[in-house]
Order: sequence, then C-alpha cells, then structure tokens
Amino acid sequence: MSSLSITQRQVRGVIVVNLVGKVLIGETNRQLHESMRNLVGEGKKQVVLNLEKVTAIDSSGLGEIVAGFSTLRGSGGQLKLANMPDRVTDLMTITKLYTVFEVYDTEREAIDSFEEDEVTTSQPDDETAVIEAKAANTLL
Repeated sequence: MSSLSITQRQVRGVIVVNLVGKVLIGETNRQLHESMRNLVGEGKKQVVLNLEKVTAIDSSGLGEIVAGFSTLRGSGGQLKLANMPDRVTDLMTITKLYTVFEVYDTEREAIDSFEEDEVTTSQPDDETAVIEAKAANTLL
C-alpha cells in the first residue's frame, strides 16, 4: 500500500495536484513521476503542486519535483508550488531549490499567478536558463 495519495482537479484552467503523505524514493516517487508525465501528455500547461499535506520528502522526491518542473517547462508549461510545510521549505532552502520555483503561501495565490503571467512571452529568457541550470546543478 502506497503512503502517497495524488488527486487532481481543475480550477479556472489550472490543474491542481494535491499530494497527501510521503514523497520518498520508491513507489511514491514513481507515482509522482507518472502523474506529472500524464499531465504533460494530456497537454496541460498550468500546474500547481499543493504540498500542504506532505508529511515527508527526501532528495529523490525533490528530484521528481524538479523533473516535473523541467518537463513542464520544456513543453511550454509551468509548475508552481503552494502550501509548503516547514519541513519541505527547510529542505528546499538547504538545497537552494527554493529560489528555482515560484512558491506561494496558498493555492489561490498560485492559481491567480497564472492569470498575471498570461502577458509574458513563451520564449525562455536568460533568467529561465539560469534557473534551470541551477536546478540541474543542485541535484548533482
């Protein structure tokens, strides 16, 4: 039996992925990987990962979130994080991944941010390249 539950719903065109439980190496990691891959395969471009009920995460779990970020970015989409528990925030800060992601205190703020982003271009800029390089280097 898995210690991670993943549910999805759509709010104003944004896919909200709720994670409940532990995101660790093994089965839970594969679940998250498949979930993110399926979203990209379905052409979803705006995704919020709601981490409010994540009770534990390891480096493999963080790696899967970075992989989801990169995969969505590569397909012209965006992944934003919401409701990060203190433990996840601490780990993201220690690994310097906190600066890679757009992180919001609430799910609503994360969803609203997509409307604000609609004015931006779809071409990656130098800042995007730096962020992706930083994310890749942090995992090495």
